[in-house]
Amino acid sequence: MGEKQQAILMALNAIPEGHVTSYGEVARRAGLPGYARMVCRVLRDLPDRSTTPWWRVIRADGRFGMDEDCVAGREQRQRLRAEGVNMSASKVTGPWWQA
Repeated sequence: MGEKQQAILMALNAIPEGHVTSYGEVARRAGLPGYARMVCRVLRDLPDRSTTPWWRVIRADGRFGMDEDCVAGREQRQRLRAEGVNMSASKVTGPWWQA
């Protein structure tokens, strides 16, 4: 794994429980502004049993990145609800993890 991917994983693992953040914010915190797509790739490539909190990363406008119709989309919503994150059917309303 390269340095950029490791930096992204460190930023992902720092997202506090009960908070969400955007792909772009993860990239910025990893010291890689403009690398939101790389964050997506790192998340996509996580092993199935990973403890990295992938479910805390959403789109910048608050929408979920996955449909509720897919297994991962349902799991993301369930995990966020369990952490007390505020959401509607299609968006997260907070709290956001920001600098």
